[in-house]
Amino acid sequence: MAANSYKSYSLRNYNDIPQIHLLSGEEKSALEIVGSVLPFKTNNYVIDQLINWDNIPGDPIFTLTFPRKEMLKDHHYKTVEKLKNENASKEFLAQSIYNIRMELNPHPAGQKHNVPTVNGIELAGVQHKYKQTALFFPSQGQTCHAYCTFCFRWPQFVGMNELKFAMREIELLAQYVKEHREITDILFTGGDPMIMKTQILSTYIEPLLDESLYNIQTIRIGTKAIGYWPYRFLTDDDSDDLIRLFEKIVGAGKNLAIMAHFNHPVELETAAARDAMKRIRATGAQIRTQSPILKHINDSPEIWADMWRKQVNNNCIPYYMFVARDTGAQEFFAVSLVEAWKIFREAYQKVSGVCRTVRGPSMSSTPGKVQVLGVSEVRGEKVIVMRFLQGRDPNWVARPFFAEYNEKAAWLDDLKPAFGEEKFFFEEELEHLFHEHVYDDETENFE
Repeated sequence: MAANSYKSYSLRNYNDIPQIHLLSGEEKSALEIVGSVLPFKTNNYVIDQLINWDNIPGDPIFTLTFPRKEMLKDHHYKTVEKLKNENASKEFLAQSIYNIRMELNPHPAGQKHNVPTVNGIELAGVQHKYKQTALFFPSQGQTCHAYCTFCFRWPQFVGMNELKFAMREIELLAQYVKEHREITDILFTGGDPMIMKTQILSTYIEPLLDESLYNIQTIRIGTKAIGYWPYRFLTDDDSDDLIRLFEKIVGAGKNLAIMAHFNHPVELETAAARDAMKRIRATGAQIRTQSPILKHINDSPEIWADMWRKQVNNNCIPYYMFVARDTGAQEFFAVSLVEAWKIFREAYQKVSGVCRTVRGPSMSSTPGKVQVLGVSEVRGEKVIVMRFLQGRDPNWVARPFFAEYNEKAAWLDDLKPAFGEEKFFFEEELEHLFHEHVYDDETENFE
């Protein structure tokens, strides 16, 4: 099979993976058990060019794409294992797995509160959490070339349709954008929009280039394709059409930003990935890079510094270090907020100014994107200093606030306000916003 000939693997055909014999019986069993709760999908590029099969299971890309036993809580793992060993009925097994999934916080960060309406119609494939940016989930883009084991959108891929964001109606999105001129950015997300054929992607993007939507200044496309299938931009049968579409967006006077997900430097090192980045940049598009900080994958300053340098050397813009969201296999991947800040700070110190466009560590939490600025002492109390990079209320942005020092906290919900305060400054307003859940142009908030 040619290197750029696509082959996908899931639980149904994982035994066809040429290197699968390198896994022990216990590791294969874990793949089946964990993979029945959390999604599993990979492809031949990831398997052949990214994973070091001499370093299993410690290889970071293996951990990034293959379910491991430790990714489920012990009692959840044992429940599924027992039911499978007892040949439980398909219906009972499915219900038990559903119950486990519901305990894994399948909709973190208040995503259900982000869905807007137009003319009384709920836009089930749109999220509008922040004033300037609307997220769009095209129906045909709700899968990926391979699934990341940490992914906070894992419910999209396991058939939990009541928790799925997807929409075909670009006309409704266009109408919503006309009614909300404060929107300047449309972010295509998923899944991965780059899973779609260019012809389909064009039907979503080209209407947004219309002069009547003059407020749209930036079109962002969130994708892992450069890391997981760079041939999408090089040799796929419609890759030339995709490049022409990018050129058309830029030619229409829009800023095109490819929001590329890279979790480890190895994803930037193949010739195909480098060529893909070069071809994308030649269209006039930007490539901005982001990743969560993840235990077992990239939880060291050396890895982050190396990754940022490689990104800049490929003319990418380091954008975000995120904190792994409180969902799915978070306990396996979680790095405490204090440790994440230490890693960020040390990595930041190792690189030159051109790499220091990156922001983090940042939590995409229910009230907004919260950055951990560091640890300090105020009024004789050791505190964690934070600020909003984005907020449901724009007035929260760039306002420092303080939490009691907690070296084990891995998410905003684990923290308590400093100085004996009962609540963080934004909590009462957040409760009010959620109570009403109506977007109002005058206040520029959900209220």
